Amino acid sequence: MTMVVATKVASHDYGDALSKSILFFEGQRSGKLPPNQRMTWRKDSALRDGFDIGVDLVGGYYDAGDNVKFNFPMAFSTTILAWSVLEFGNSMGSDLSNALDAIKWATDYFLKATSIPGFVYAQVGDPYADHNCWERPEDMDTPRTSYAVSKQFPGSEVSAEIAAALAASSLVFRAIDLEYSARLLSRARTVFEFANQYQGSYNDGIGRWVCPFYCDFSGYQDELLWGAAWLYRASKDSNYWNYVVENIHNLENTVVKNINGFSYSGGSYAEFGWDTKHAGISILVSNLVMNSNPNFSPFIPNADKFVCTVLPESPTVSVQYSPGGLLFKPGGSNLQHPTALSFLLVVYARYLSQGNRVIHCGGVVATPARLIQVARGQVDYILGSNPLNMSYMVGYGKKFPQRIHHRGSSLPSINQQPGPIDCKGGTPYFSSNNPNPNLLIGAVVGGPDIKDSYNDSRADFVQSEPTTYINAPLVGLLAYFKTH
Repeated sequence: MTMVVATKVASHDYGDALSKSILFFEGQRSGKLPPNQRMTWRKDSALRDGFDIGVDLVGGYYDAGDNVKFNFPMAFSTTILAWSVLEFGNSMGSDLSNALDAIKWATDYFLKATSIPGFVYAQVGDPYADHNCWERPEDMDTPRTSYAVSKQFPGSEVSAEIAAALAASSLVFRAIDLEYSARLLSRARTVFEFANQYQGSYNDGIGRWVCPFYCDFSGYQDELLWGAAWLYRASKDSNYWNYVVENIHNLENTVVKNINGFSYSGGSYAEFGWDTKHAGISILVSNLVMNSNPNFSPFIPNADKFVCTVLPESPTVSVQYSPGGLLFKPGGSNLQHPTALSFLLVVYARYLSQGNRVIHCGGVVATPARLIQVARGQVDYILGSNPLNMSYMVGYGKKFPQRIHHRGSSLPSINQQPGPIDCKGGTPYFSSNNPNPNLLIGAVVGGPDIKDSYNDSRADFVQSEPTTYINAPLVGLLAYFKTH
């Protein structure tokens, strides 16, 4: 007699999670909020950014739980939101317009940050002063210093990532607003030219303020190739294609020593996130050559090798998995890795299906369906299929983080307390054990540790702080699983 054991897998409402994952970006908005703002406990903030130097730098996003605008991770999040819409926009339904709003909130700001030829604004807000305070963005009284890269102090990584974001977004808006799309593409070309002509890392020019927060550990060659690949996809200008093919060897020579100060194994082709674009370049380019040249080196071999570092059954797996099945890489804010790498798995699975290909990891054969299965396991874990039976997305499911490391969420809103709360006036709210008074709906936190345990505490920012670059790839994943 054979006994069949049925394991019950909780089904998730991917549509609900999708709506919330996009809504989160409204909670991160800086600047003058529009009349259709849905997260109404947030109000206007930082309305004079850039005015001290005569430039309008109002707008954009706060990248995490603080009130600084770091343009390097902001641009990466924007590129991924745009890629998500390009791949999965047809699955977004009524949320498509909200996703477009989220992209445009960033691209409007990037047009401002690149409006002066020869300069690219890389950051607004003194990070040390900001991090010394626990105050609402609406009350901010810390210095809103603007930091730029220039010919003299180049910043190829931040400039080329902004170029990638503008180029990818120009594709998104092409069918909706041709004039805006053309403006984005034209600016992307100019900013890429600047990034390429004046090569150097922003660590050297403005490192005192961007490090250790968003120090560039992996060099800027990957952003130059990533920017060129997006510009080729958006413009079909063969100069960008030639640039990618002729300069890919620069990537092979860039040895990534560490990520966030942690060394890792797996080769740079296995990396993808706000700092390191290698795996994304391989997969983006693979789609352009899959049918015409299916062994196009090094892009497709590297894309395959990337997959083999992620699949648990692969002999060359280099990521770790928790006992409950969550993907781990060294460094902080771990959930950025399962979301970003799973996004690439699903995108690459689609390209493989179109090219009628499978991947060989040693003796293990990986089908497109297997890539999607692994990605879905990560998404389901984040939404609550985990040993703690808790969702790591605020406002999704019955049990979710209550004390996230986020200034605006943890302090009484302007609606509740109209009077200002100064720099240190917020400290009792930071230290309190009470749940945050304002739900930052859709925010995905840094997540549990490698033993699947979670500390729901503001002080534990590695676990409890949400970021735009954790959410951005999840938007695309949720759109896909909503209809598949």
